[in-house]
Amino acid sequence: MFWPMFAIAVGFVGLVVLGVLAVRVFVEAQRLGRQVTDSARRISRAADDLERAAESAARSADAL
Repeated sequence: MFWPMFAIAVGFVGLVVLGVLAVRVFVEAQRLGRQVTDSARRISRAADDLERAAESAARSADAL
């Protein structure tokens, strides 16, 4: 009777460990998603700044 109870306890502990790891993966995936969103915004802002600078440079070159 000891071994079946031991197997059930080990299985339960294994499920708890997998649950904890799943929560950690979920939290890290959310964090990564936020970082990707932030990086995409920064890249978009930099591209807009670069486009404005290029337009300004083109206008300056036309004036010469």
